[in-house]
Amino acid sequence: MSKKRIEGIVNIGQKPVVERRATARGCVVLGPETKIAVTTGGIKKGDVLEASTIAAIQAVKETPRIVPHCHPIPLEGTEVTWSWEGTSLWCTVTVSAHYKTGIEMEALTGVAAGLLCVFDMVKSLEKDENGQYPVARITNLEVVKKFKGA
Repeated sequence: MSKKRIEGIVNIGQKPVVERRATARGCVVLGPETKIAVTTGGIKKGDVLEASTIAAIQAVKETPRIVPHCHPIPLEGTEVTWSWEGTSLWCTVTVSAHYKTGIEMEALTGVAAGLLCVFDMVKSLEKDENGQYPVARITNLEVVKKFKGA
């Protein structure tokens, strides 16, 4: 019987603590009527950007529970911003810490959760007569900037 060795969390014990920042972003594409409802407060579930900002922050803090190989990191700051480009709602999350390993996964997880929360809150407006989502989609999830101090 052959055995396969599976790595656990990577040992970072000998790495120095340095300043780290990561910024990620992504967008959710919506229909024009949904954009109007979001911007005018017409969503039954509440304030979309407020709830989705909270979802993003919670996800940043819970990243090691969601992504198995991530280390728990003593986060020092999280910033969540939203902007519209046409009917695309962009979420940008910047995370900062002084630690031994990068924090891009925290930024990506925050963006993903923020966008998922938006989708959940507006999905009733995005469904067509067959219960499908012909326009709504989450796209362009990416790390746009990473900083590692010396």
